[in-house]
Amino acid sequence: MSKINPVEISSLIKEQIKKYEKQTKTENVGTVITVGDGIALVHGLDKAMSGELLEFPNDVFGMVLNLETDHVGAILLDESTEIKEGDTVKTTGRILEVPVGKDMIGRVINPLGLPLDGRGPIASKKTRPLEQKATGVMSRKSVNEPLQTGLKVLDALVPIGRGQRELIIGDRQTGKTSITIDTIINQKGKDVICIYVAIGQKESTVANVYETLKQHGAMDYSIIVNASASQPSPLLYLAPYAGVTIGEEFMFDGKDVLVVYDDLTKHAIAYRELSLLLRRPPGREAFPGDVFYLHSRLLERAAKLNDDLGGGSITALPIIETQAGDISAYIPTNVISITDGQIFLQSDLFHSGVRPAINAGLSVSRVGGSAQIKAIKKVSGTLRLDLAAYRELEAFTQFGSDLDDATKARLERGKRTVEILKQGLHKTMDVELQVISIFSLINGFLDDVKVEDILRFEAELHDYFKRDKQGDALLDEIRTSKGLPDTEQLKDVITRFKKVFV
Repeated sequence: MSKINPVEISSLIKEQIKKYEKQTKTENVGTVITVGDGIALVHGLDKAMSGELLEFPNDVFGMVLNLETDHVGAILLDESTEIKEGDTVKTTGRILEVPVGKDMIGRVINPLGLPLDGRGPIASKKTRPLEQKATGVMSRKSVNEPLQTGLKVLDALVPIGRGQRELIIGDRQTGKTSITIDTIINQKGKDVICIYVAIGQKESTVANVYETLKQHGAMDYSIIVNASASQPSPLLYLAPYAGVTIGEEFMFDGKDVLVVYDDLTKHAIAYRELSLLLRRPPGREAFPGDVFYLHSRLLERAAKLNDDLGGGSITALPIIETQAGDISAYIPTNVISITDGQIFLQSDLFHSGVRPAINAGLSVSRVGGSAQIKAIKKVSGTLRLDLAAYRELEAFTQFGSDLDDATKARLERGKRTVEILKQGLHKTMDVELQVISIFSLINGFLDDVKVEDILRFEAELHDYFKRDKQGDALLDEIRTSKGLPDTEQLKDVITRFKKVFV
């Protein structure tokens, strides 16, 4: 039997002590006090951060929204039926993130980046934090490139530039969503990635939007983020931030992005619901005091980056629904003051057959001519004044007074202006054809055409320009140079067409 050497044992113990690694792990753990309506109040999470992701039992996650002295208030990102009082909650040390990248294009997802279109998981491995600081002033440049909507009345009167925030506002059923869908369809071949964020919409409505975009080939460059009316309020609250976060990845990659928020009224209502459940003090119309910040920190993330950062852009088209045309209500006035202009849609115009039902007097773009090509800027110069004057005269002539010839002529021109600016649903128009239409109007070529024949005249005129050798060359010149070609040549082609128009 061999003798045990104490020196050997001593050196072995010392070696083991050297190799010993401390493997203690500290976790910040709390307990659910109350739960319900997508909200959980948790006690014991002293080190939780605002916006931090929390891990609940049964693979349910939440996000910290309220930091109180004795508890934290969290919104649940899944059904609250899985959670009960007394459940253990852990902090994760992570801020809520969403997957981003090219793999998202063509997909329908929820605000957490999970697919809803039944086409399997999304391969994207890259993520970005949901809440991000807006790009600073020095990183931006002025908006100087148009984002063509394909709608004559918008591109001529209320132009939208790449990097702009243009509000679409009006009562329900006035065509707000249709304008945004037409704008997305018109981006085909223009190298713009479109993100449509549906907030509190019916599932059937979102399905129709998807089918329309797919039918026109627009899903090849579009992403739909859907938080439908049947989803819990926390997802409705997160949806627009998810949309702009996905867009920022493309913007910082030097690409142009269009984000539609449909609509921010429902977003504000979802946030009000969460705030009241979290016992935040209510203010005007029961909205919490930070509801302005809710939308400003979202819309400020739309930007046109300077050339050093790649020159990418995010154009935001938020939608706000009004009650009986009241644009002086709380949420409408908030969003009007955040955005760079508004497109106001009027119920009366919509029901009288003027579509898009845009009120030219209340609609404005604060970017203006910087977001137009030279040709359309030149031909549409007096259009807004003509339209405003016509609306006034129209109201005045309802009294049946005798009119002089000049007033009659202005009324007739006004009727034709309204008619030429009408456009069918999803029938977008290239900017060079818009120039031809408006040029014909302002130069009096439509004055002797019957009002009911105006749209037929326009369609046949466009066909004639495409078939005619000189006309086709003029269209090509507008397309490439962006300027207005020789006006005498334009008049010559239109005069030749008028001789054959029946």
